Amino acid sequence: MKQRQRKLIGIFTTVIFMIIYSLAAMAIGGEIALGRSPIIEIGFYLIAGLAWLPPVMVIIRWMARPDAASDS
Repeated sequence: MKQRQRKLIGIFTTVIFMIIYSLAAMAIGGEIALGRSPIIEIGFYLIAGLAWLPPVMVIIRWMARPDAASDS
């Protein structure tokens, strides 16, 4: 697969992932953290705010791979 195709797929994958992740984080945060002590709220939103990075970094690393050298 060419890098250009991987970037197109990666962009759509990242956007869809971020939409689903943010909705899930809001729903979970509303149930778990909202109305509790400020320490719990800050802890939850700190973890939720950083937890999206590893999956997106994997997608970006995959998108940025150079094309395989062709012998033709």
